[in-house]
Parts: sequence; C-alpha cells; structure tokens
Amino acid sequence: MTEIKTMNLTDIPQKQLKDLLEFPCPFTFKVVGKNRPGLVEDTLVVIQRYAPGDYNPREHISSKGTYNSVSVDIIAENIEQVETLYVELAKIEGVRMVL
Repeated sequence: MTEIKTMNLTDIPQKQLKDLLEFPCPFTFKVVGKNRPGLVEDTLVVIQRYAPGDYNPREHISSKGTYNSVSVDIIAENIEQVETLYVELAKIEGVRMVL
C-alpha cells in the first residue's frame, strides 16, 4: 500500500511580493467591482495619482452584467507604490476586490 504524504501550505516558506519583484517592473492591477458607469474612469484617476502615464484599460463585464473587471498595466517603481495602489483602488465606490 502506498503512503500518501500530505503537505500544508504553511510548511512551505512564503516569499513576500517585494522579494519576488525587481523594480521598476511591469505590474497589472485588476479592479473588480459593481458594473456601473464611471468605474473605468475612477480606476484611471486613482492610478494616475500614484503612477502617472498613458494607459489602455481592459474591461470585462460578467455574463449577467453585474460585475466589471478593469485591468491596467503600469510600470511599478517600488513596492510602496504597489501597496498604496492596492489600498487606494479598493476605496473606489463599488469595488469588491483588487488583484
């Protein structure tokens, strides 16, 4: 009989995001929220505040039309910028998560 070995994810050393990235680097933010007018524009306003640039957001509306995901690629300068954007993007009206 073969013994099945199980492993907990907590047994594996986890690297922090800052240890995995070498700055400056490309970084994609995906903002998922209620499908409403202005979500794309509100997302871009926040990103422009912390990472000014020319962006081409991509959006995908859920099959039922309830949610919208907005993806924006930036060149991240440092981990503080990335962390700040996660926090600030999550504050946008109707946003459910930021990936």
